[in-house]
Amino acid sequence: MSEPSPWRQWQPWQGQSGHASMLASHADRERAVDVLRAGYGEGRLLEDELEKRVARAYQARTVGELALLVADLPQGPMPFAGAVQQPVPHTFLPAPQPPVNGKAVGSMVCGVLTVATLGVTGVPAVILGHAARAEMRRTGESGAGYAMTGLVLGWLSVAGWAVLVAALFVAAVASGS
Repeated sequence: MSEPSPWRQWQPWQGQSGHASMLASHADRERAVDVLRAGYGEGRLLEDELEKRVARAYQARTVGELALLVADLPQGPMPFAGAVQQPVPHTFLPAPQPPVNGKAVGSMVCGVLTVATLGVTGVPAVILGHAARAEMRRTGESGAGYAMTGLVLGWLSVAGWAVLVAALFVAAVASGS
């Protein structure tokens, strides 16, 4: 005679109180199979173990037998009547990003255009860059990188014009003597 399966050693109708001895419905079996498949998908069960448990789930007669099949697997939150869907608390949401300062963007655009305009937009880039940095310190807006790019390119343009004007002045003074 073969030894009885450890699975069949305890039967839910043998003295267990509660719903364990209630006959299982098709929906109960399908829920148990869904939990088993989720456990397999999470790597909690091996494929052969999944197949054995699914076969037992479809053969189960009572809710108690199904409960034993999924007892060692997480079954997720259990819905209850009257549950109200609440919004996610602000603690768990990402912090909103501050808006980008418009003057900082303008400063960067003017700074980049100094190449195309031969430095004409350099002075507006510097003015907008300094105004943007002061405004960002006061309001908490973002865009410091844009403002700094505009400032650097603007000051390089202003310095280039200063060098050109100084060279022209020196040339004019040298040719006039």
